[in-house]
Amino acid sequence: MKTVNEVSKLTGVSIRTLQYYDRIGLLKPAQRTQAGYRLYDDAALERLQQILLFRELEFSLVEIKAILDAPDFDRTKALDQQIELLTLKKQRLEAIIGLAREIKNKGEITMDFNVFDTKKIEEYSARAKQEWGGTKEYAEYAEKSSGRTAQEETDKAKELMVIFAEFGSMREMDVACDEVREQVKKLQKCITENYYSCSDEMLVSLGQMYTANEEFRKNIDDAGGEGTAEFVCSAIKVYCG
Repeated sequence: MKTVNEVSKLTGVSIRTLQYYDRIGLLKPAQRTQAGYRLYDDAALERLQQILLFRELEFSLVEIKAILDAPDFDRTKALDQQIELLTLKKQRLEAIIGLAREIKNKGEITMDFNVFDTKKIEEYSARAKQEWGGTKEYAEYAEKSSGRTAQEETDKAKELMVIFAEFGSMREMDVACDEVREQVKKLQKCITENYYSCSDEMLVSLGQMYTANEEFRKNIDDAGGEGTAEFVCSAIKVYCG
């Protein structure tokens, strides 16, 4: 068994990130000490490797959890994809290094920008996501977002931020009051209509993410004021029972 501190040193994943993964149910410790400290066994470390693998493939944490928890998860397939993607990234990096050396040796600028092209890597990542698209949430999101322009995606994100701003104006209210419950319902409906079917279980997971992830917390608090993320999380818990 390894402590959270030992796992952090071994893997380079911060302690805060490991704690966050635990809170959202992505990486649970094998057990805890009587004092409540997390302990990780080899199975947990293997799952952490898979999480980092899919992060390289640019999957979201919600998508990764759905994939790893699926009964038909194929570890060999995942490793094959990881090797292929890392090979593509290595080839691109070597090409960039080669260009830099050529510029240094010649003493003049070489007007070659092809080595900076990430199209092959992006195409491979997209294919990998399609192959793992068996998860209901990912498949639904892919369907709803297909054909959207960058501006439309931005507009959808702004719509969410408006909802969080409205939450911010309610921070002094009781999280169990009807007005706050209606606001949670509005958030759930927005996610369902624009991204994927947001069940109560999914909504609770998102609420935990809003407070555990620093970037989420900052964005939500920026929209509604300090403490909004915590308020939203509490409101969701009450709404979903």
